[in-house]
Amino acid sequence: MREAWRWFGPNDPVSIADIRQTGATDIVSALHAIQTGEVWPLDKIRAHKVLIEKDNRAQSSLVWSVVESIPVHEDIKLGLENIQGYIDAWITSMENLAKCGIKTICYNFMPVLDWTRTDLKFQLPNGGFALRFDQQKFAAFDLFILQRENAEADYSAEEFAQAKQIFLEMPEDEKALLTKNIIAGLPGKMTDSYEIDDFRRMLEKYKNVTKDILRKNLFSFLSQVLPRAEQLGVKLAIHPDDPPRDMLGLPRIICTSDDLDLLFSALPSPSNGITLCAGTYGSRPDNDLPRMARVFGSRIHFAHLRGVSRDKNEQRSFYEADHLSSDVDMVGIISALLKEEQLRDVATNPQGIFIRPDHGHQILDDINKLANPGYSCIGRLKGLAEIRGVIKALSTPH
Repeated sequence: MREAWRWFGPNDPVSIADIRQTGATDIVSALHAIQTGEVWPLDKIRAHKVLIEKDNRAQSSLVWSVVESIPVHEDIKLGLENIQGYIDAWITSMENLAKCGIKTICYNFMPVLDWTRTDLKFQLPNGGFALRFDQQKFAAFDLFILQRENAEADYSAEEFAQAKQIFLEMPEDEKALLTKNIIAGLPGKMTDSYEIDDFRRMLEKYKNVTKDILRKNLFSFLSQVLPRAEQLGVKLAIHPDDPPRDMLGLPRIICTSDDLDLLFSALPSPSNGITLCAGTYGSRPDNDLPRMARVFGSRIHFAHLRGVSRDKNEQRSFYEADHLSSDVDMVGIISALLKEEQLRDVATNPQGIFIRPDHGHQILDDINKLANPGYSCIGRLKGLAEIRGVIKALSTPH
């Protein structure tokens, strides 16, 4: 497997020099400054690649190998008219990346929001900090801060009462922080930030968009993208919806094994694949991650390896746990990925599966440093070391 590390560009607090010290060999990155729907110009891709690889002769080598992500314009997800220009721009960006040798592209089809958390600094018993999704806080936001139309229909009477109590006891600064965490944008995310009125308007656009409609729009988009991806030798790796379930009245369509079966039955192209995000899929108790890694092994072009621990009494709530100590069977997943690599044709898949540690804890010296939520250095390095140890143990003959 190829050990990769996500880098958000020159403004990332974790520098390329830092990443070299982790032992990772590949970089996962994107052109975050380019607006959604615009072409990624060839010269800007090359310039970003130079930033990553310019010192490779003098120091340990790093290669920009994976894109995360080329964002899909919201109008494509909505299936509006006159979206051909956005689809063409996405394809042109893919072509320009392929010209630079970058042929693994992670993307998602989440409506309105990218990955969502209620707490960006949830303190753990050991003093470190993790990301957390709290279903009751989220309900309080949905029902009483956002005041989404007909939101109460999505909650039981007990859930409504709990959310109301949480809202009433929440200080104003905590309400503002909760709102910011959910809708105002996370560093490095590939969607625009929202003010709450703009957010309401975006949700309104999806009022009549069902799962079937959103899935149809995804398939329509891919039906144009995949033939060109095949010609270029590009592998597309769709990321699951995070959290993987309907929320805020929005449909979610990449959440379970059944969703992936539908995707691959409709579009069997070898370029049509997935990002196996263990933490995202693992936040649903009905997702069996080792089994998914076995069943969809040939479709896995990229893997995010992290764990989550779900609350015992509210399985929709979770925090991001240690990479090897969570509700996710990380050893089972890695074992399945290693077996999949053994099955692959070395001539057509020489590099193996790209993996990266994901959403590490903020610990030690990083607690007092500026860091993108989930992307501090030491916590991810700890996760990478643990993953590396599992790979070594499983790969060593006994």
